[in-house]
Amino acid sequence: MNRPAAKNDEYLRSLYSLDGQSAVVTGGTGVLGRAIAMALAMAGAKVSVLGRRRGVAEEVVAQILNRGGEAMAVPADVLERESLVAARERVVQKWGGVNVLVNAAGGNTKAATVDAGADPFAMSETAFREVVDLNLTGTLLPSLVFGEAIVSSGGGAIVNVSSMSASRALTRVAGYGAAKAAVENLTRSLAVELGQRHGESIRVNAIAPGFFIGEQNRTLLLQEDGTLTKRGEAIIDHTPAQRFGGPDDLAGAVVWLCGPGARFVNGVVIAIDGGFSAFSGI
Repeated sequence: MNRPAAKNDEYLRSLYSLDGQSAVVTGGTGVLGRAIAMALAMAGAKVSVLGRRRGVAEEVVAQILNRGGEAMAVPADVLERESLVAARERVVQKWGGVNVLVNAAGGNTKAATVDAGADPFAMSETAFREVVDLNLTGTLLPSLVFGEAIVSSGGGAIVNVSSMSASRALTRVAGYGAAKAAVENLTRSLAVELGQRHGESIRVNAIAPGFFIGEQNRTLLLQEDGTLTKRGEAIIDHTPAQRFGGPDDLAGAVVWLCGPGARFVNGVVIAIDGGFSAFSGI
């Protein structure tokens, strides 16, 4: 016997609903983190926007509130455990627990980007270490601190943010690529370790965005007048969608991974890249 259409609609909505869930987004002040925070809020979650820039976090919260969502700004540093523990206490006190963590904090630095035409042997070891620490340790520490709260709150999901540079070597950004490759391995490791101990109460997955214009890569991909650099042209030529990603392009996959529709999805990395990783170049 077929289910009535209204029941079908209700069932489908339930797969993507985060109603009543408490979500934490690290790096929620960045371009992608901001979009992810908004998407989670529009799916019904109460969102804690974590970032070092209090003023920017409050701007993101204001945007969420203006669209009818619930959110608060929580200043924190993903490389300082004490800062994260304090943030967790505040989130638990405000929302009653934690069900979702999205590790969107990370990125590259100018010092860790090899200049065009420069000798790769001139790469800065210090900058390399800083980028690896930001992306890898900056994913691990929040996962440990907020992961505990997820388990004690009845369960939920962690979603990490990787990159196309994790699986395909990109010139000039070796540190960033190495860090994101480690994030993917960490994602699988945590999925296994936490799954074996806590069962289906906590899942760990990742998204791997393709090329999105952000604060850190704008000058690599775009000229001052908005036209493409040679690097930008090469990327578009190898992206079947023939465009860069927009922040909202991440929304569907993240909400799905955080919600009940992905309850049996664990330890995977979802590419959101317009076909870049599928294209051989021929």
